[in-house]
Amino acid sequence: MRIGLYPGTFDPITLGHIDIIRRAARLVDRLVIGVAINRDKGPMFTLEERVAMVEAEFATLTALTGCELVVHPFENLLIDCASDVGASVIVRGLRAVADFEYEYQMVGMNRAMDDSVETVFLMAEARHQAIASKLVKEIARLGGDVSKFVTPAVNDALHQKMGR
Repeated sequence: MRIGLYPGTFDPITLGHIDIIRRAARLVDRLVIGVAINRDKGPMFTLEERVAMVEAEFATLTALTGCELVVHPFENLLIDCASDVGASVIVRGLRAVADFEYEYQMVGMNRAMDDSVETVFLMAEARHQAIASKLVKEIARLGGDVSKFVTPAVNDALHQKMGR
């Protein structure tokens, strides 16, 4: 069984993330969505809220792709998380060339720690390349419409978080 790990903070999950999940699910038998516990980023949503949002969004994807999708919160090194879930592939989404420099460094470090795990980059579809969770939160915080960037359920969760 080929197991892939798609890590992120998913604060919140966006249409860009969903695009990468949908396409990564075609490449592996099981795709583990690793929801990172990253206290340094100061997430808007709690870990429990982020996990619930991710689970709700991919409930229908399993039937469509035939891939088993699992959510796995983690706080350790990404390469250790990959080992914990039995992943032989780490999936990373790229939006723009600027993402590549950071990702390139991370691949080098991960390979130095465990060269049995490959990293696969998937480019976001053109219509999703500008979407970033950080920008979605900022637009929502300032009262803007984020419905083009997230699903209706996530949009509602953002409005609730903002007290609207």
